[in-house]
Amino acid sequence: MANNEPTAGGAGSRPRSEAWKTALTVLQSAKPPFVPEGAEAMTVLVEFPPGDPGTPPHRHSGPAFGYMLEGEMLFELEGEPERVIKAGETFWEPGGDVIHYQDGNNRTDSWSRFLVTMMCAPGQPMLTLVEDEELVQRKDRRSPRPA
Repeated sequence: MANNEPTAGGAGSRPRSEAWKTALTVLQSAKPPFVPEGAEAMTVLVEFPPGDPGTPPHRHSGPAFGYMLEGEMLFELEGEPERVIKAGETFWEPGGDVIHYQDGNNRTDSWSRFLVTMMCAPGQPMLTLVEDEELVQRKDRRSPRPA
């Protein structure tokens, strides 16, 4: 038998798998705000060492969808209480005029790693740090801090 002989199923084709019918699991579904023409999508890997507080308060120019790969993240968006996101869980934020207060590593004994796909508004940076003065002006929009 020569190496160029067709496999079962037709000339040069491979046997079909049925695994694709059950391979997909929806982890998250959200209705993001309008994405303007010319927006850029990017997927990034974020890795913080044990106990790292993460990125200072910031905002994203567009929506962000994330998946926690490893460890735990302390996650807080403006208007929502902080929460812990664990490996295998998802998160999302609308972007725009919403402050992202926390994304730090909630564990002191292991790294945290998460994957985020973001839509960046045309001509705007993906991430902009928020100045202390604005944090003070918007303090009434932040959920109460845990005791």
